[in-house]
Amino acid sequence: MKSKHMALALLLVLMLALLSGCHGSRGLSPFEIPNELDLSRTHEITFWAKNDTNITQVEIYEKAIADFEKLYPNIRVNMRLYTDYGRIYNDVITNIATGTTPNVCITYPDHIATYMTGVNSVVALDELLIDERYGLGGSALMFDSPTREEIVPQFLGECMLEGRYYALPYMRSTEALYINKTFVEKLGYTLPEKMTWDFIWEVSDAAALKDEEGVYALNGQKVMIPFIYKSTDNMMIQMLRQKDAGYSTAEGEVLIFNDDTKDLLYTIADHVKKGAFSTFKISSYPANFLNAGQCVFAIDSTAGATWMGPDAPLIDISDDKLVDFEIEIMPIPQFDPENPSMISQGPSVCLFNKEDPQEVLASWLFMQYLLTNDVQIAYSSTEGYVPVTSKAQQSEAYQEYLARRGEDNQLYYDVKIDASKLLMEHVDDTFVTPVYNGSASLRNAAGQMIEEVTKSVRRKKTVDDAYIEKLYADMVSLYRLDSTGQGAASTVDSGSLGELPAMSAALLSGIALAWVLIIAYVLREAWKKKKAAVR
Repeated sequence: MKSKHMALALLLVLMLALLSGCHGSRGLSPFEIPNELDLSRTHEITFWAKNDTNITQVEIYEKAIADFEKLYPNIRVNMRLYTDYGRIYNDVITNIATGTTPNVCITYPDHIATYMTGVNSVVALDELLIDERYGLGGSALMFDSPTREEIVPQFLGECMLEGRYYALPYMRSTEALYINKTFVEKLGYTLPEKMTWDFIWEVSDAAALKDEEGVYALNGQKVMIPFIYKSTDNMMIQMLRQKDAGYSTAEGEVLIFNDDTKDLLYTIADHVKKGAFSTFKISSYPANFLNAGQCVFAIDSTAGATWMGPDAPLIDISDDKLVDFEIEIMPIPQFDPENPSMISQGPSVCLFNKEDPQEVLASWLFMQYLLTNDVQIAYSSTEGYVPVTSKAQQSEAYQEYLARRGEDNQLYYDVKIDASKLLMEHVDDTFVTPVYNGSASLRNAAGQMIEEVTKSVRRKKTVDDAYIEKLYADMVSLYRLDSTGQGAASTVDSGSLGELPAMSAALLSGIALAWVLIIAYVLREAWKKKKAAVR
């Protein structure tokens, strides 16, 4: 019996430790800025970043960390690299539950909205931004930080959630239309000054014609997907925005399941039926088809410019499949070309709260260092990104980089630099979607509807009103989009952690089950003792 009691005590201690870990973030107090950074102490911080196996970007991160540590020898930065933002998101949510979040994390506002469901887990930056000593451009900084006014206002505004700033922009991009101009002209068309959806669909349909042997007239191959879209969530969101149609409100009310969306899905279905359209998830990377002469129009991020074109520095197909053609880059197609609208996207950086304010302050300094000219210019030049500060954009170094367009097919690759210029010329035409706890679920649903319609048509299924109504219902169920649009992450109580990934949910469920078993064991032992006493 004694051993049973010891085992029970050990189990109780373990359960209390697990519960303490899971709810540790709820006990954090709001962050308060220390009077000064304690330089006599060593601060070890973690930085989670995303990288697409681009070794140059890894080297830029490593150099930024090394240069920062030279300025602050008492701060150690440990970097962890991820291959996609979804993995970062899942790990952050899991670590919020166990009180072990990173200090600084590259992420997206949609994700931050869910991180914020852990009470005081993410630091609001409003006071830090304007702090005279350690804020942007602060007097106590050991590096040349941009001031708040030197961050592009539209980019900084994207980091505001619930009326406060919870992130800093790191890099920005938009989407661009990459065109095989050679094919367009071979079909007898001339590119318009401003691209429209009507032009895209007409040319794509023409490019889909093939003979009885299945050979396409345009390229003489048996493979041709005239129009491929990389991000179908962006496709739907931008189309709705251009039509001034419903998507969601700032408060999280879902408006997407409307007649405008239905009309767009019917249009897409019609062109899929003609063999004119497909998506990245169904067919693969648009750049691969474009570079192999199997695509006319490819829409991808401006950050993807280094993969686009026969002379691109990052080509993923073999030389024998590569074809030569004239490539043109333009803004995405519009319904009203005189009033263009395109999405602004790109990673931001958020700051997590900790028990030690000194650790948070040290993390804030590194986070701010990522906005210095050296880091911003170096990183933006690796792909078609744009620096988020006017300080970097207007610097002599960045202006020289832009001016050397086409000098080679590596650092000065013309399509990549054109992609950067495209965004800078259209900053005022960009928009962002409302961000709230659950907005990521709605974004996923927006793209999933296009994916489902495209797959259904390819499988010879009928897309009609009944199909669309069922599709809407399936999206509401799959992404748990309730009547207010708050999504799966917001259907829980306000004090909860929101939409947990499977690992966290399993952990919490396991803890609850363990407590049930403990209580059952205690009651059973008490009943046995009482029964023995009666005897």
